[in-house]
Amino acid sequence: MSATAQPEVAEGRTAARTDLSDLPPPDTRRWVARRKAQVVQAVRAGRLSLDQACERYQLSPEEFIAWERTITRHGVGGLRVTRLKSYRA
Repeated sequence: MSATAQPEVAEGRTAARTDLSDLPPPDTRRWVARRKAQVVQAVRAGRLSLDQACERYQLSPEEFIAWERTITRHGVGGLRVTRLKSYRA
């Protein structure tokens, strides 16, 4: 590995933190478990604030917190709409 490769990696990591292109588009209407998990992970990693995520995706803070709580308790699979009744019981 050359000496010049290391700064490029560091810059790439910094750029990745501010690049939101890997997140669902702001006009997302169909919220599958994977997309919800991507948004929760971005907030947890500090790439978006809770307020930014709620504004970008037109979510209430309560809805986002429910996604986060479900991931914590049941994993990403718990976010599937078909599984909600099972996990809420």
